[in-house]
Amino acid sequence: MEPTENTRRTIEVTATDLPLVCPMPDMVKWNSHPRVFLPIVKNGGEALCPYCGTHYQLTGPVSGHH
Repeated sequence: MEPTENTRRTIEVTATDLPLVCPMPDMVKWNSHPRVFLPIVKNGGEALCPYCGTHYQLTGPVSGHH
């Protein structure tokens, strides 16, 4: 998988990306700010990073303990 720039303001994620952290491991600037866990499932499928303002949107079903 090719690293992506973390300059997009909205990123769609799926259950395979959980637990969700920002910046995500596949981002080019993975060390652009401290890693923060985002409770996207508890927030109704959306989360906003308090450091960079990236908006994450959960798509698809979530099963299990997430």
